Amino acid sequence: MAAEGVGADSVSRNAAFAIAARLTTAAITAFIALFLGRKLGPQVYGYFALAMSIGTVSTFLADLGITSATPRFLAERRHHREAVTAVLGDALRLKAFAAVPVSVALFALAGPITDAFDAPGAEWPLRGISIAVLAQGFFLFVLATFEALGRIAINLRVVALESVVEGSSIVVLVLLGAGATGAAFGRAIGYTVGVGVAAGYLWRVVGRPRPGAGDVSGLRVRQILAYSGALLIVDALFRAFAQIDVLLIGAILGGGRAVGLFDMPMQLAWFLHYPAGAISTAVAPRMARRPDAEPQIGTFTDAMRWITALQGIFLAPIIIWAEPIMTTLLGDEFRKSGDVLQALAPFVLLSGPALLASLAVNYLGAGRSRVPVAIAALGINAVWDAIFLSKMGIVAGAIGTDLAYAIWVPAHLVILRQLLGLPLRPIALDFLRAALGAGVACLPLLALGTDPGLGVLVLGGVLASLVYVAVLRLTGALGPADIGRMREIVGRRIAWVAPR
Repeated sequence: MAAEGVGADSVSRNAAFAIAARLTTAAITAFIALFLGRKLGPQVYGYFALAMSIGTVSTFLADLGITSATPRFLAERRHHREAVTAVLGDALRLKAFAAVPVSVALFALAGPITDAFDAPGAEWPLRGISIAVLAQGFFLFVLATFEALGRIAINLRVVALESVVEGSSIVVLVLLGAGATGAAFGRAIGYTVGVGVAAGYLWRVVGRPRPGAGDVSGLRVRQILAYSGALLIVDALFRAFAQIDVLLIGAILGGGRAVGLFDMPMQLAWFLHYPAGAISTAVAPRMARRPDAEPQIGTFTDAMRWITALQGIFLAPIIIWAEPIMTTLLGDEFRKSGDVLQALAPFVLLSGPALLASLAVNYLGAGRSRVPVAIAALGINAVWDAIFLSKMGIVAGAIGTDLAYAIWVPAHLVILRQLLGLPLRPIALDFLRAALGAGVACLPLLALGTDPGLGVLVLGGVLASLVYVAVLRLTGALGPADIGRMREIVGRRIAWVAPR
């Protein structure tokens, strides 16, 4: 009798639910970021941001690459439910061995760590983040499991609940006067509740994880560790690379106000790649090699075109109106953040394609090939920051991030070309068309002035978007079929497809 599998949804269904899940998270995350920026101000918010950065960097030790490596093995075995539960059992046990000691150490050493950044106000926020690191690690592991198995509809419910609990906890604790510490412990509360709910869904939908059943999965613990080891290096380097600006700003310019002024526009830039991230999580598992299917290169190239177009639509307002955007959202205290947001325009364009390309390489089992890329990206970012932060201020951190992503994205595309023969010329043309469209979309914003009010900001954003899409249509970057397909993914599927 054939083995029972874990039924996967279609790419469009998964993309629809991934978009819904990420938009839910994005909306709540954006609200919380704006709330904290206005309520705490740059100095106290900077303490929270510094604690978050330290926690983010430490998560690579609390994960050992397991969350990045395991989805590949799950995607390869999703046709066999018992094999899936066997892989999950071994991976979860490995993760627990790594995560608990790291979180305990981070809690205990919070004082000396924050003193090293001359930011004593970040000590208790870091203790709250140490708890969040533990819970978030398991939460993200379960989400990655459902992504690998093609059941992203479940993630929508789990993510929505976690986001609501986390956001509510943060708001209540901060309003009660707990400041940055309240924000950190609110995050811990949200992820603790979230991981409990996620685990319940995992047991119900997939089954109880069974450690030590390698004879069923055909996979030994050492094989998980071997691939995790390669991705651990990449994960460590990437996390350091993602947080190096905040950490070096804290060390060179101070761990309070300067960090807050830099981190807020960085959070906004990250927020803008949520839709692209949703498409990536739906498409990337289709790149895994399985007995019944080869990597879906056509689906990947279509997704890359859509993602590049999506990211480009944000460029014109960021380039022309970065300062009024920041002051309108957060007040005059964050005026200097406008220069940072403007400098992050190349990063905004590249961040979506970066996620899709990175995940695709992981699912192809080629994580080791990413190590030199991660080293190069981290190296150029760190060297640039070390040289120019003291001369240029916080805007140097944004430029360093741009330079790093200018290495990261092309290098991953070259890896995919080597593995699959991926055609690069169409992708390069899509980037050029997005840049051209953004350039033309800047013109109506310039005509409206460089210091608009809220109403003009909204009107200009709509106008720039229409101009941008028109340029993409004229240059052939998007055709009627592409637009129809995106409407199906983003709208109609969510309306009529019920979770199963």
